[in-house]
Formats: sequence, structure tokens, C-alpha cells
Amino acid sequence: MRMTGERTTRRLLVMDGQGGGIGVRLIRQLAGQMPEGWQLLCIGTNAMATANMLRAGAAQGATGENAACYQAGRADLILGPVGILAANGIQGEVSPRMAEAVSGAEAVKILIPSAHCGILVAGSEDCRLEDALNRAVSLALREMGQAASL
Repeated sequence: MRMTGERTTRRLLVMDGQGGGIGVRLIRQLAGQMPEGWQLLCIGTNAMATANMLRAGAAQGATGENAACYQAGRADLILGPVGILAANGIQGEVSPRMAEAVSGAEAVKILIPSAHCGILVAGSEDCRLEDALNRAVSLALREMGQAASL
């Protein structure tokens, strides 16, 4: 939780790589539904992913390993493909240091299963990407609502 003057600001961090496609879709769904007191941020493992997520509606964004490590530690909620937790995930774009920062962050993490990350989550094989994205947004909104009531 971050204090800005007398107002509490919480951070929802969307992280993605490659072209940022999953992150873009999450941000588009979340941008119009953010509860008061929450800021929607993005981290891209590359500049194209960051630019695309910013165009989709993230309030602020940054790119690369240091930004990912720094922002993961400040986030209250992290969303992205499951590969953000794996060293060399997302086709090698997630460094071991980034994966450690995300997995070690105190933030609640909501992850989208993706076979492209080389991680198969049992029970998610028949889940369409669109369904996983919708469920992730629903879980994020629930988490933000619960956090707001604390």
C-alpha cells in the first residue's frame, strides 16, 4: 500500500513480453473497471510489449529487468502469463532475476496459463485463452475489492 498525501494508492501490475498480447487484453478489460485508489501499471520485457500495453490503457509503464524487479516489489497485485514466474520464460525474455522478483513479491499473483511458456498447468488444457483472461480479470477485480475494504 502506498501513501500519496492523504490518499492510499495501490498498484496493479500487468507484466508481459513478446508483443504484449496477453497484457494488452488484460489491460483493455481492466482499464474501465479499476476501483478508486488503484493504479494500472505495465512492465514489458521489451519495448514493443510495453508500448502496446500503454496504448491499451495502462497509466504508466516501463521496460526490462530492473523495472520488472523494482515494480514487482512495489505491486499489490500482479497479472500476466505464467511464464513471468519462470527463469527464461516467455521465449527467454524473463531473466532469472525477473522471475525471482515476481515469484518472491508479496503481491497476489494472477497468472494466465500458456503453453507457449513451456509450462503446462494441469486442468487448464481445455480452457480457451479468452476464458482464462475473463477469469483473471474477475479474480483481479475481486482482489481489488477485498483490498479496498481492508
